Amino acid sequence: MPTVQDYTSVHRPTWCPGCGNYGIWNSLKAALVNQNYELHDVLIVSGIGCGSKLPDYTEANGLMTLHGRPLAVATGCHLANHDLKVVITHGDGDGYSMGGNHFLHTIRRNLDIVDIYQDNKVYGLTKGQYSPTSDKGYKSKTSLGGSIEEAVFPLAVALAAGATFVSRSFAGDTDQLTWLIEQALQHKGYAMIDVFQPCVSFNKINTYQWYQERVYKLQDDPNYDTSNLDLAFQKAREWGDRIPTGIFYQVQRPTYAEQVPTLGKGALVKQGLRNSVPESIKNEFV
Repeated sequence: MPTVQDYTSVHRPTWCPGCGNYGIWNSLKAALVNQNYELHDVLIVSGIGCGSKLPDYTEANGLMTLHGRPLAVATGCHLANHDLKVVITHGDGDGYSMGGNHFLHTIRRNLDIVDIYQDNKVYGLTKGQYSPTSDKGYKSKTSLGGSIEEAVFPLAVALAAGATFVSRSFAGDTDQLTWLIEQALQHKGYAMIDVFQPCVSFNKINTYQWYQERVYKLQDDPNYDTSNLDLAFQKAREWGDRIPTGIFYQVQRPTYAEQVPTLGKGALVKQGLRNSVPESIKNEFV
């Protein structure tokens, strides 16, 4: 079976020293190894942003797409070959702003994929503008008076859209993050992981220390019920002095692929094409 080193590409990361993306990258590799995934059985899809460079640094199938479009591309890849484990890695701007529409409809379809959001509450690659998850009043180079927009609560949005696995972690806690990614890999259906990823260059508020003073684990409470939707909504909007992490909500319902008869016969790329099909299509246009 592969090792963490096997998953490490010869291309070295260009992230800033101390960037939270290192924690996400290392946790993802560790989780894939712990779950015995071979390199060729994994596809990592990304968009545009600092964290979206991750496929280039990982020795597995990788596909970098357009800003805000990785979920649309990942959907096509998954449906073409649902034997692959598809993992998406993208930022809060890529996923919750430009890709907000795909975020909603991917959740509705309950595709069997793992969706990791590198949530640094800022546009890091384009030098520090506020993002959909930046707190109201957040000051940046392009909002000197502070953002006048309310921050998005992405976990609450996911719950409202019908997500079957909703979770959050912190890049400074790689043990918890590795465990969460493993749980997401095992989950049958859409699995969302929102990861607090400190941007050491542009976000001087939501730092490692800031999170360490606030985050707590839901799973430390033995009475927390991950099937309780109302409780998950309540926790998804908890923000301030105490911020929960862990699995907020997890249930099972049929995946998209399970409900498509053709996909039940196996991956499309392995089924082959009946000779009559291309001929009939061609004749329609002749």
